[in-house]
Amino acid sequence: MNRICHIEIDQTSPIPPTAEIEQERQVAIFDLLEENSFALPAREGRAPAEGPFRLTLAIREGRLVFDIRSEEEETVGEFHLSLGPFRQVVKDYFQICESYFEAVKRLPPSQIEAIDMARRGIHNEGARVLKERLEGKAEVDIDTARRLFTLICVLHWG
Repeated sequence: MNRICHIEIDQTSPIPPTAEIEQERQVAIFDLLEENSFALPAREGRAPAEGPFRLTLAIREGRLVFDIRSEEEETVGEFHLSLGPFRQVVKDYFQICESYFEAVKRLPPSQIEAIDMARRGIHNEGARVLKERLEGKAEVDIDTARRLFTLICVLHWG
């Protein structure tokens, strides 16, 4: 039961996301809800909260916010992460994604594959940074971290 059963992205940006960003968001949410691992550790001598969890991701006052609720929508916890450690990897990820989307339109498969490998490498780096930042706050596996990183990118730049 240590999983996310519902996810919301609190996007207050007046600029609508591009079609590519919206597609990335939808795929990441679908994949995340299909399979994920998300647990909250014991804190302050209390037993850990048990899932499944409803998660809302937001950016408030320049910080990444994880608002976690029970399936019945009772508040379980909330934590805020600095966006600083994510800035460069998010920027790199969006630059390589732009290259990838352009390559798909006009380059041969071998060149597309090389760009896609670089994109996956940067994506893995973002997931690693996220896992580090979540240490002591939430336990996630690498696939969940990858999908959450995609959603952070969408939230940050979308």
